[in-house]
Amino acid sequence: MHNYLILGGPGTTGRRIADRLRSAGRSVRTASRTGGDVRLELDDPSTWEPTLEGITAAYLMEPTVRPGGRLARFAEAAIASGVRRLVLLSASRASDPAHPLHTVEQTVRGSGAEWTILHPNWFAQNFSEGPWREAVRAGTLALPAGDGRTPFVDADDIADVAAAALTTPGHHGRTYELTGPEAITFTEATAHITKAGHCVEYVALDAAEYTEQQVAQGVPRTGAELLTSILVAIADGHGGRPTTDVQQALGRPARSFQTFAAAAHWG
Repeated sequence: MHNYLILGGPGTTGRRIADRLRSAGRSVRTASRTGGDVRLELDDPSTWEPTLEGITAAYLMEPTVRPGGRLARFAEAAIASGVRRLVLLSASRASDPAHPLHTVEQTVRGSGAEWTILHPNWFAQNFSEGPWREAVRAGTLALPAGDGRTPFVDADDIADVAAAALTTPGHHGRTYELTGPEAITFTEATAHITKAGHCVEYVALDAAEYTEQQVAQGVPRTGAELLTSILVAIADGHGGRPTTDVQQALGRPARSFQTFAAAAHWG
C-alpha cells in the first residue's frame, strides 16, 4: 500500500492532488506550515521525520521560492526515509543554476527514486484564486505584460498529471512542460472572464510602476523585481508556446482558458 505525501496541501495544486488521490481510495497525508494534516516547516528539520513516516511517494513543491536548498535537503531526507517516487513542481527556468529551484531539480533527478518533474506555465487560477484574484474582483487587472501571449495552464490539469505520475507507471524520468492549448493575451483572458459573467479590464502597466506597487504592498524588492521581470518577459514575446505534454501524460487535451473561465467562481 502506498502512502502519499502532498506538500502544500491547502494550496492551489496540493489540495487538488490530495482530493484526487483520496477519491481513488489512496492513503494521503498533506503537509504545510498551516492547514495540512501535519505541520511541516521546511526550515525546521525536526518536523521532517513525522511528516515522512510511512510515506513511499511524495509531491514536492516550494511554497516560498527563494535561494537556498531547503527543499533539496527535504528531498534527500525523503529518499533516506524510504520514499521511492517523487513528483516535483518546478519551473522551466530551473535549468539555470541561478534559479532558486535548480538545486532541488538536480537533487530529484539524481535521487535514485522514480521521479517526474512538472514545469507548469502561468496558472489560469491566478485570476480566480491566486495573486490576481482581488484585482480581478475589483474589475481592473494592471500588469506589466503588455500585449504578450502566454498559454495559461489549468491547475486541474497540473493536478491530474501529478496524480497520474504519483500512482501509475510510465512517467519516470519525464519532465513535463505543462501549458494550456493556446497562447493568449491578458486582454483576451479578461475578455473570456467578462464573457463568463464577471466584467474585468486588463491594463498594461509600466514595469517600474508595478515593481513599486509590489514593494509598497510588502513584497521584498528583490522578489518584486523578479516577478516584474517574468511578466515583462511575456510582454517581450517570451511567454512560452503551447505544448502537448498534458496530452502525452493524460491521453486527453489540455483544458482551454475559456473552459476554465466558464467554470470558475468569480464572486
